Amino acid sequence: MGPLTGRTVALPETRELDRLARLLEEEGAIPLRCPLVAILDAPDPGPVADWLGDLAGGGLDEVILLTGEGLRRLMSAAERLGIHADVLAALRRARKITRGPKPARALHELGLGPDLAAPVPTTQGIIDALRAEGDRLRGRRVGVQLYGNEPNRPLVTFLEQAGAVVRTVAPYVYAPASDDARVAELIDALAAGRVDAIAFTSASQVDRLWQVAHARGAEERLRAGLGRVLVAAIGPVVVEALEARGVRIGVTPEKSFVMKRLVNAIAEALGGARA
Repeated sequence: MGPLTGRTVALPETRELDRLARLLEEEGAIPLRCPLVAILDAPDPGPVADWLGDLAGGGLDEVILLTGEGLRRLMSAAERLGIHADVLAALRRARKITRGPKPARALHELGLGPDLAAPVPTTQGIIDALRAEGDRLRGRRVGVQLYGNEPNRPLVTFLEQAGAVVRTVAPYVYAPASDDARVAELIDALAAGRVDAIAFTSASQVDRLWQVAHARGAEERLRAGLGRVLVAAIGPVVVEALEARGVRIGVTPEKSFVMKRLVNAIAEALGGARA
């Protein structure tokens, strides 16, 4: 018997849902699958193609990568456009700035690495790291790969005020992965105490859950349900999204962004509670 035997863990994850469920099952848990958000290519490929063409043509001096998903989708788009080699060469020349280990990992898959990694994997972490460099950005052409279609005005405004010429790109968008009725069933399960833990891996999952709860007048039931289960969050952006809604977080694994660490932290917390 594993430390999570008989425990039900809700999984809003989409992209790595099967892997996360398997890891939990190895610890004895019962995964409750409810993928909340799907990740799709940007519906209009034109702006992505224009941004990639600018990069490939030497039009960007610095590239800020906010997510690994974004870089992978940019490279897939470059492949479809027949400019993969040119984009890769341009990335090799440009200064690459990353927010967190996921975009750094995506760079490593290309045989590259970050030139500047934000010490804190948040937008503010990037701003602080760049601000410490003084006026280096003045006159520089900076490409920013966005998180979904969030415009990230704080980062863009900082760059523009620092004298940079900014070009943003949104290579993917979020869409509902489960219909509202299924999300409502997850809220009911939380409120009824049929779930022992829930593991959030992106802020978009939190947004989607609250969107459905708000539409159904179930926000208080959702808060009450989350208040009686172990809430696990991976990464500071997810933590911020939950704390902004008054949710108490029970598990935030150190050196997060690794699913196994998240599962181990949940097993330790719930296994200890059982003991």
